[in-house]
Amino acid sequence: MSDLEEVEAANTAMYEAFESADVDAMARVWDDLDPDAVVCVHPGWPMLRGRDHVLRSWSAVMAGTDYIQFFLTDVQVSVLGDTAVVTCTENVLTEVTESGQGGNQVVATNVLVRRPDGWRVQVHHGSPVLGRLVDE
Repeated sequence: MSDLEEVEAANTAMYEAFESADVDAMARVWDDLDPDAVVCVHPGWPMLRGRDHVLRSWSAVMAGTDYIQFFLTDVQVSVLGDTAVVTCTENVLTEVTESGQGGNQVVATNVLVRRPDGWRVQVHHGSPVLGRLVDE
């Protein structure tokens, strides 16, 4: 597999762990060699620093989420040495409501680092899309 393919697979693994509410899988995707460098910004949340804080936040979010599914679009991967940046749009489907299925969009930036056992997420930053851009 190429670096780009490996980074894409590691990035996808984070979303799959969230969709399946698999705390252990989520822990495996995050960097554990430099735990103090781990940062996460969930949409609308303050910045969380440190691997332990980040993993606790994922556990809390997963525990409070009945259903979630991601369709990633606009995925762009850039690899420079042992660091990779993935930008994407998270098209998020959530639990069904009386008016139909809920959902929204989040734009995300994920920074991954190469480790001896593969690529690991070091930074995730998600920002909700509140409106649409108008082409000028």
